[in-house]
Amino acid sequence: MKLVPKVLLVTTFFCTILITGCLANYENDSKTTESVAPELRHIVLFKFNEDADPAAVKKAEDAFLALPGKIPEIKAFEWGLNNSPERLDKGFTHSYFLTFASEEDRAVYLPHPDHKAFGALLDGILADVLVFDYWANR
Repeated sequence: MKLVPKVLLVTTFFCTILITGCLANYENDSKTTESVAPELRHIVLFKFNEDADPAAVKKAEDAFLALPGKIPEIKAFEWGLNNSPERLDKGFTHSYFLTFASEEDRAVYLPHPDHKAFGALLDGILADVLVFDYWANR
């Protein structure tokens, strides 16, 4: 009979800790979401010519990867190669995801000489490009 009150006490103690922790995390998540500044996302998708020289594609990749070090208005940058099993990529293979703090920062990036020099490397190897910009909603 004495075991039941101890088990009940221990269970109540751990439930209290669990609920308190969950509430604290919920409050922190709410504060984080409210305080996050909006970010402008810039997505670029490339489809290269089937006969594009792999060395030229690699040179273009490297040049794009170097842009965040040359253009400080790029707040964040990531990239990757398509690996979707859905086969809905329409031949696009490369994805680049840039983040800007403002439209003004993007306006500095677009005509920037290093961005233009990178774009020149795509001549003759790029079959298509898709660019999509949006303000991130959270």
